[in-house]
Amino acid sequence: MEWTHDLVVIGAGAAGLTAAGGAARFGLRVALIERDRMGGECLNSGCVPSKALLAAARRAHLLRTGGTMGVAGSDVAVDYAGVRAHVQGAIAAIAPHDSPERFRAWGVEVIMGVARFTGRRTVEVAQGEAGDRTLRAPRIVIAAGSRPAVPDIEGLGSVPFLTNETLFDLPVLPRHLVIFGAGAVGLEMAQAFRRLGAAVTVIEAGQALARDDAEAAATVLRQLAAEGVALRTGTRISQVSAVPDGVRVEMSPGEAVTGSHLLLAVGRKPSLHGLGLDAAGVAAGVDGVTVDRRRRTSNSAVFAIGDCRAGPRLTHAAGYEGTVAAMNIALGLPAAADFAALPAVTYTDPELAQLGLTERAARERYGRVRVDRVAFADNDRAVAEGETAGFLKVIRARGRVVGVTTVGAGAGELVLPWSLLMRGKASLWAVSGTVVAYPTRSEASKAAAFAAYEGLIFGRAARGWARTLAAARRGAASLYGRHH
Repeated sequence: MEWTHDLVVIGAGAAGLTAAGGAARFGLRVALIERDRMGGECLNSGCVPSKALLAAARRAHLLRTGGTMGVAGSDVAVDYAGVRAHVQGAIAAIAPHDSPERFRAWGVEVIMGVARFTGRRTVEVAQGEAGDRTLRAPRIVIAAGSRPAVPDIEGLGSVPFLTNETLFDLPVLPRHLVIFGAGAVGLEMAQAFRRLGAAVTVIEAGQALARDDAEAAATVLRQLAAEGVALRTGTRISQVSAVPDGVRVEMSPGEAVTGSHLLLAVGRKPSLHGLGLDAAGVAAGVDGVTVDRRRRTSNSAVFAIGDCRAGPRLTHAAGYEGTVAAMNIALGLPAAADFAALPAVTYTDPELAQLGLTERAARERYGRVRVDRVAFADNDRAVAEGETAGFLKVIRARGRVVGVTTVGAGAGELVLPWSLLMRGKASLWAVSGTVVAYPTRSEASKAAAFAAYEGLIFGRAARGWARTLAAARRGAASLYGRHH
């Protein structure tokens, strides 16, 4: 078989871009196939536009609430066209990082088209008027991403609804946004649109932020409720229907809400349709392609990374797996993905960040655990800024940190030292002794780490030794005084 490339990568989202760029910079001949837009979901309809929208909404909120610090503003007028321009501007500013030109400069052949396996190491690319092209490589990476999940609800197929792929194209601010799903995406968008002036109702069949620490989740939910987000948890949707002014949602038992717009935020599904995985001998289930820790599929020549495989669907997880794939393929190193210290952040205000196990999960796994908790109400920077809601919680079991939960302003920025610690790149003792700038919220991390040693440092042995030294110095000073 004549190889056209050393590596073929299907999909130019965070996972595929990292794998393709890394392998090319190691000197491999790489083809990168993308059917839609470079940068994938994160750049175009996920992380970047959602965080830009949240930033605009926070500006509006701060203007409304500045009076609590003696800075009273005028009535806030939201220009939604201006908000959209800010969101699109953020995408445009970041897009060059993911552009074909950047990757071609590294030696990647960027091919716009639809990929389909025709063999275990063969991919056919349909390029429309340019015709079809066959690529062959000893290694192939599937990084096809995911798509929004659409629940099976009566009437849903006959009403207009939004997903993250269409939400940011809305030309007008919704009058009343109804959101299905109270996970990270659903609640982030609920707070953003509420702060921009829309009425918002969130409906969740189970528990809001169900995967997160209950105490931390409650902190977020209290804030959303205070801002006027209507949250209905444990509520089943029986039917949806179109009405003249929007969409009517029927809930059990016998309740209903009518909104101008409907947003689905109930998770994502792997985007594998039409890839021809059977031809490649690649096994997949309902959650995505089955992979081992090195991200190899049932066909060891094919890797699957990012949202298309079974596992966490986070941009930073996808990028990390791109690095794992590049190390395996370009250098032959048996690099393996380790998600024991994978951070997950809900970018509401306050933010909620989780690293490793929650307190509940740690107790279920280990039984006895130690929890050190530092409230932001005791942090001088938080007090000065008037944002004292939240805390940092460190969970230890069998002498090591197994989880960290933090909720509060900028919580996502605080988990880096704990990620290093949980991955063995730093120690609890090192964090406890670090000199931290004052006043910063990072002092909470130092305080939580120091709490692990406080009993030892100020314990009976240390106190006894300190008293002995003090007595010896007093005696020496007295003797010196008598002779001088």
